This record gives sequence, C-alpha cells and structure tokens, in this order.
Amino acid sequence: MSDQPRRSRPTGKPYRRPKKDPVRILAFEVLRAVDERDAYANLVLPPLLRKAREGGDFDGRDAALATELVYGTLRRQGTYDAIIAACVDRPLREVDPPVLDVLGLGAHQLLGTRIPTHAAVSASVELARVVLGDGRAKFVNAVLRKIAQHDLDAWIEKVAPPYDDDPEDHLAVVHSHPRWVVSALWDSLGGGRAGIEDLLEADNERPEVTLVARPGRATVDELLREEAAVPGRWSPYAVRLTEGGEPGAIDAVREGRAGVQDEGSQLVALALAGAPLDGPDEKWLDGCAGPGGKAALLAALAAERGALLLASEKQPHRAGLVARALDGNPGPYQVIAADGTRPPWRPGSFDRVLMDVPCTGLGALRRRPEARWRRRPEDLDGFAPLQRGLLRTALESVRVGGVVGYATCSPHLAETRAVVSDVLKQHAGAELIDARPLLPGVPALGDGPDVQLWPHVHGTDAMYLAVVRRTA
Repeated sequence: MSDQPRRSRPTGKPYRRPKKDPVRILAFEVLRAVDERDAYANLVLPPLLRKAREGGDFDGRDAALATELVYGTLRRQGTYDAIIAACVDRPLREVDPPVLDVLGLGAHQLLGTRIPTHAAVSASVELARVVLGDGRAKFVNAVLRKIAQHDLDAWIEKVAPPYDDDPEDHLAVVHSHPRWVVSALWDSLGGGRAGIEDLLEADNERPEVTLVARPGRATVDELLREEAAVPGRWSPYAVRLTEGGEPGAIDAVREGRAGVQDEGSQLVALALAGAPLDGPDEKWLDGCAGPGGKAALLAALAAERGALLLASEKQPHRAGLVARALDGNPGPYQVIAADGTRPPWRPGSFDRVLMDVPCTGLGALRRRPEARWRRRPEDLDGFAPLQRGLLRTALESVRVGGVVGYATCSPHLAETRAVVSDVLKQHAGAELIDARPLLPGVPALGDGPDVQLWPHVHGTDAMYLAVVRRTA
C-alpha cells in the first residue's frame, strides 16, 4: 500500500474525484460555444456527436439525450432564467455564464424531462464539480434543490405575470421568447390569443428532419425506403424523417442528390418556378444563393426545361457551399461570388429571379432557438436597406414579363410586406401577382396576394413569399 497520504478536504473527509458524464459534458460544451462564440447549436452539436460516437463514448440513446439537453435548454432559456432568478439572491447578470449554463441544464432536466429529481440534481452537481469546481458546485446544488420543490406549471404561476395584467410579458415567460419577438409575431398574425400561443409553442417543438429529392438526381421513392420516412405534406419532392435520424448516413444525401431542406424553403423555390410569365424561360437567377438549398432545387427544376441557373452569393465561402450543393446538377448552371446590390450582370438579363434576402431569421426559431436571444429590435434597421436594395436589384435584373420572388425566413412585417410595399411604390413598372395558386394544396394562405407560412399551421418554417411581375 502506498505511503502517500490520501487527499482530503479541509473538513477531513476523503477527496472524491468527480464523475465525468460525457453526455452532460458535451451538452455543456455546446452551450458554452453558443454563448462565448455566438455559435449555432445545429452547427456545433453534430460534429461533437459524431466524434463521441466514433470514440466509443456514445450510443444512440446518449446522442438523443445530449441533443434533448442542448435544444431543450436553449428553447426554454427564458422560462428557466425567470425561475433561476427567483432562486438566487442576486441578479442573473452577476452569475457567471458557465454557472448559468449548468443551472439551465439542471432546470431542464428537472422541469422539462422525465429524469427523476434526485438523478437530475446529482448529475448536474457532478457536472458542476467537473467543469466549475467544488465551490460553485455547492451553489448549483442549493439552487437546483429550490427549483426541484415545484413542477413547471407551479413555477410559471409564480414567475409569470398574469395574462390580463401584461399579455406580452406573460407569453414571453411562459413560452420563452423575448417580449419584443412576441409582440412582432403577434402583429404578423393579426391578433388573437390562440394563434400566438400556438405559434410560440410550435417554436419550442423539435422540428422533423425534412429532405428534398432533387429532380433528375434522386426520387422521393428512393428516400421513402429510409427508416421512419414519410412523404412531405406539401412539396412533391419532400420526405420527412419522423424519428430524426442522421441525414448524412443516407446515400442520396451524402452524394448530394438529395438534401436537408425545410418544406417552406422548397415551396418558395417551387412557386417561383411555377409562376406564369410571358416569353422565353431560359435564364434564372438566385441572387442570394448561400448556402445552396434553394439554388440546388431551382437548378434541377431549370434543367428539366433546358434553362440555366446563375447562383450568386456575396460571401466567397458561402458561394463555395452553393457550388458543392449544385455539383452534379443535370443541366447548365453557374456559381459566382458577387454583391447582389451591385450585380455584374446586365439589367433585364433573367426570366425568373429569386431573392431570399438576409433577415433576422425569426421564422426558423424551431431550428435555431438561440437566435431569439441573440437578435435585437435594432437589427431590423440594419437589414432594412439591404433587403430593399436586393429587391430593387431583382426587379432591375428581370426582363419585362418576367417574375421575381422576394422571400424571407422571417414573418416580421418590417422584413416582409413593408419592404415589398416600399419598393413597389418606387417602381411603377412592377405588380404583385397572387402567389397562393403557386402553392397548390397548401391551406390557410390568407388573403393574398403574398403568402406567409407558419410552423403551427403548415409545419414549416415561417417563410414569407411575394411574387412580382415586371410590367415595364
């Protein structure tokens, strides 16, 4: 036996090395990347899961738990922060961010999963010992034991203001969205409590993985042979994976013949391709093509008609992603890195133009829950000139008789109807056409002529589409 004395705490108790839990450590690492580097969980998590699987640390159940811990904590962050704030004796801004991440993970296990209370607390305290140290682990233990005294409904009763006193703040706490986002989404919906609650709740649900079979390269029937695969709801090229799964393990996806693409995004591309026009139909433009999902579908549809797609993307590295997505397209295409507000092509060069403009991304909060906490109302002012400039470029780039699709992955009125209205006021030679017939079979498309899709109504991202014909 060794003559070395055992390490001990000042109390004289034997030192116990904290147990490392690879699932919770990985979840914590993702949350730190999101907070410290403004990373997106959907980009950080997959490679970490892949590395853990290859190293033998994870199986399928471990990966599923890590994914639930990351996304559940991010989606419900606003609610959990309000609860944590009620259990600490100082403002949350004075609590170190890594400590808040451990507390958020613990709160989600206690209030948002079926993990037993004692297991949720002990696992979170062990995580704190590993990543924060013994001192702060005691703080984590004390806070989580307070949280464990009530279930989620009881905590919401305590921390959310009554709906009748402050509807927006009540919904913000209950459904974990910033107040300004609640207000903006409510305005876009047009009022009514049921609709906004359904939308906010849909933002907190894990979306299905949706694939697109790129025409001429893959078929829906091929994708439907995958486990738990069912047809899409609206797009004839869509297949949904109802039990998640790893798209990268599917041959057609790995080979670029199919891709991961929300049905809302597919519908935007299909609507532009199906819009009626007068004259030739030979040259198409995707003016904001990165990262390439819509461009790949448009290029495949164009190839079926013998048309050429020019895919333009300002950022060179994103133009590279577009080129990768289009590699193998059966028809002619070209990818360039160019600023869509100062285009290198001549005016009137194209028959069809898509401008899916940069925006706040408030329509994809299901997929990027951290974006709701990262965005600020003032971001709208930064996007506004760019969005208007890109729509003006689109109208200048299309020939008379051709059509333009203006799209955003945001339902915010300042990024949708306000942009279209302002630009058309300055462009007498353009008119809105009814986009609703271009989405056949899709219900609840409103009064038109533009279209707003919704997660709680259509099961898609909240994509917006306006279709404009150049008349002079």
